[in-house]
Amino acid sequence: MNIALIAHDAKKKLMQNFCIAYRGILSKNELFATGTTGRLIEEVTNLTVHKYLAGHLGGEQQIGAAIEHNEIDLVIFLRDPLTVKSHEPDINNVMRLCDVHNIPVATNLASAELLIKSLDRGDLEWREMYK
Repeated sequence: MNIALIAHDAKKKLMQNFCIAYRGILSKNELFATGTTGRLIEEVTNLTVHKYLAGHLGGEQQIGAAIEHNEIDLVIFLRDPLTVKSHEPDINNVMRLCDVHNIPVATNLASAELLIKSLDRGDLEWREMYK
């Protein structure tokens, strides 16, 4: 599966810890991330992450395009709901595209853990039909 990982600044450490905790599951999949988040994940996990631009520089748009081209199977987007972002339209677009293209998306740690555990159980194998 192709997994997109995005984290706002206030959630980057949480994303690193999530990736450390679930390194075994993540290592069996292809990982894609916005630039800074991808670099930080690689630093603490030694996982290979395909990095796009930083989110505010267009990385979220690049992930959105990958979603539109059916190249992403799951999105974990740890958002900071308390801080307004200048690139909020790009953020909302990623969420909209996940809805349009039926891509499972997690926006907080609780839903991210549920999705990653269901991925490990094989509950997301139905995505293979879309490829």
